Amino acid sequence: ADIISGARVDYFRDRLNDTMSDSHQVSEKKAKNPMREIKVAKMIINCCVGESGDRLTKAAKVLEQLTGQTPVFSKARYTVRTFSIRRNEKIAAHVTIRGDKALQLLESGLKVKEYELHKDNFSQSGCFGFGIDEHIDLGIKYDPSTGIYGMDFYIVLERPGKRVARRKRAQGKVGTCHQVTKEDAMKWFQQKYDGIILTK
Repeated sequence: ADIISGARVDYFRDRLNDTMSDSHQVSEKKAKNPMREIKVAKMIINCCVGESGDRLTKAAKVLEQLTGQTPVFSKARYTVRTFSIRRNEKIAAHVTIRGDKALQLLESGLKVKEYELHKDNFSQSGCFGFGIDEHIDLGIKYDPSTGIYGMDFYIVLERPGKRVARRKRAQGKVGTCHQVTKEDAMKWFQQKYDGIILTK
């Protein structure tokens, strides 16, 4: 009986080792798969001044100077008397950047943050964002007539194949395993930029 039980233990141990080696090979294959590579889909830079008029126009000019694109104005969703904001009043300007320009500006923004982000900067959908206090830190020359503006950076990450969920014809669903998670985004940030993630 002892011989049989010992043989059974050896059998299950071998099976477990085989399973672990197989799963390790699968994870290595996944890592090498080009469809699993995470890339920056787009980056949105938002500058909210909380009022329309001259300050908003200057903020839009700063964004245009920074990105080389014409900014889009955002309107207030509802009236807030405490902040003197009326519904449908233009209070912010934003720009959407893609491609190499987005990576270049992301690098500049992270340099200002010294490549340090808090774990709460990352969302469950695998995107992340951060803010900077002064636009002149990005390399723009200070102009006394314009002033200094802070802005928010928001980065959307995705894997190749996301288009199937957005296209008009033969639309499909992106599987759960293929979607970018919070952990994936944090790992990407640490590997690509040698970033530091703060927990406190």
